[in-house]
Amino acid sequence: MNEKALEILKVIQQFETIIIHRHVRPDPDAYGSQGGLAEILKASFPQKNVYTVGREEESLNFLRRLDQIDDHVYKNALVIVCDTANQERICDGRYRLGKKLIKIDHHPNEDPYGDLLWVDTNASSTSEMIYEFYLAGKEKGLVMTKEAARLIYAGIVGDTGRFLFSRTSSKTFQYASELVEYGFSLTDLYDELYRTKVNIAHLSGYVLQNFQLSPSGVAFVKMTKELLGKYNASPSEASQLVSLLGNVDGIQAWVFFIEEDKEIRVRLRSKGTIVNEVAKKYGGGGHPFAAGASIYSWEDADQVIADLELACQAH
Repeated sequence: MNEKALEILKVIQQFETIIIHRHVRPDPDAYGSQGGLAEILKASFPQKNVYTVGREEESLNFLRRLDQIDDHVYKNALVIVCDTANQERICDGRYRLGKKLIKIDHHPNEDPYGDLLWVDTNASSTSEMIYEFYLAGKEKGLVMTKEAARLIYAGIVGDTGRFLFSRTSSKTFQYASELVEYGFSLTDLYDELYRTKVNIAHLSGYVLQNFQLSPSGVAFVKMTKELLGKYNASPSEASQLVSLLGNVDGIQAWVFFIEEDKEIRVRLRSKGTIVNEVAKKYGGGGHPFAAGASIYSWEDADQVIADLELACQAH
């Protein structure tokens, strides 16, 4: 029995209003865990007011549209933040306005914020944890729906790279098979998750033709604002290409630098080298083999590459 999940359920039962947040620049797991939890709670407690908030990511609107609420709604509300390791990455700073705060996450617990925390770094995704929340509480009235199952499944698929990443376990496959039984269309979901616009396909070609690779197995791609403009690609669309280099022979770790107006986003990945320690040096974090940070000059980018070289050489 998952005691932490049951403890969270007891707190949820005490509140009339529940507001669910997730991280900035959301991915399918952020939407899947946030929306999946909301759908479970709406079906289980129809008398409660349940909201999902944050800045929408247009490419993920097919998963869920978010709520617009006023500040006063937070008064005496329970706030739950899903899939967000540290407070700086929580989308919508009003999460502080609620009466009580719960953190549900699968990233390393570097910032243990909240009144109640459930962090499981062994979980493939926070969406997987939301399904475990349902399993723990289904005998106490929790209800799973087709829409909740669709969202949770999407989050698991997104954060496991279609079940290819190392955090995928037999439990992950078991949960996925149970979720599929709720009858949502796998074909439609996969079509939406992996649909690629023509300009992004062309940008993918640029990445594959222009990444640089060092003798120690470090690859990198620098995407300036001018380059993104040439391909009419947003920074979030460019970030979705980070997995492109995962199957290239000879690459041990890689980094994408994606320039925005006021910062350069750093997306780190590896096949075994610990990269979240590199991310921490620049105020970021994440999983051991998948992490991110922000820098503010191209000189810093060169230093990130040097640090990644050292990490690979030490591995």
